[in-house]
Amino acid sequence: MGDVSDRDLESLAAELEAQRERNERLAERVETLECELDGTTDRVETLESENETLREETDRLRDRVDDLEAETTRTSAAVDAAHRRSGANKSRIEELQARELEKGAHLLERNVDHCELEVDGGHLEKIEKDDGETYFRLPDSDDPLGRGGNVSLAHGDLLPIQQLARMDDDMLCSTTNALPSRLAAKLWRARSDPTVGDDPWQDGCKTVREYVKASDLKHWIRRQEKGVSDSYAKKLVSRTIDALLDLSKNRLAIRRKRERKNGLEYTERRVLLTADAEIPGETGSGGSGAGSTAPETTAVHGGG
Repeated sequence: MGDVSDRDLESLAAELEAQRERNERLAERVETLECELDGTTDRVETLESENETLREETDRLRDRVDDLEAETTRTSAAVDAAHRRSGANKSRIEELQARELEKGAHLLERNVDHCELEVDGGHLEKIEKDDGETYFRLPDSDDPLGRGGNVSLAHGDLLPIQQLARMDDDMLCSTTNALPSRLAAKLWRARSDPTVGDDPWQDGCKTVREYVKASDLKHWIRRQEKGVSDSYAKKLVSRTIDALLDLSKNRLAIRRKRERKNGLEYTERRVLLTADAEIPGETGSGGSGAGSTAPETTAVHGGG
């Protein structure tokens, strides 16, 4: 083996130094990875602990769900049984109420589901008594017990137009086939019942309590009867006015008044409710829907 030159020694020394530096970097990297591994191990242990806790909570909740499902099944069965008993009791109560009404009883409105009762004649009358309470009875039947005082205003005391106006739409249709009569009843209802909304009546003054113009009546009819043409609505105006006069026993009056519109004069009919008109249950003062200071009159409802 030959002698090693200085250059070779320097080269070996440089390689050795480089190797030493690489070893130091690797040692630092190993140390870093070991630290990270320790952290990961701790995290895994934490997650495993949390997972075990969640698993236990899931098992507990699953057991609770099973308990609740069993309780719901028992409760549903109890509710179904209660509904059956309630339905049977309701039927018994309705039968008893119907029989009592047919015997002449007056039953408080709040205790009666009049739509479900089957009574002789199929009609119930709603009345108000001196005690301020509202009752149901068969039309014109007197209470043998005399509870609540006298009837404020009986159905038979009403004008035909009032009787029709206090019927619901189904009852009204079954009572009269004539469209003008039904429209007259609805028109009266709009005047006397402030909850109706579509009210063509206007307040009068001095000797006139309220009135409705023929032109306003035509538009009102077209709103009530969808699909009615303008020409047919004009014909219905005259027929409805005739029905109003007839069913009110001529408590209403017809007047013609000259009107001006767009520079042109024309004569228009007005249906008047005068201040001296005798309307059962109403006084001779007040505006639209407000003419009644007497106790509320009766209404007729379909039974069964």
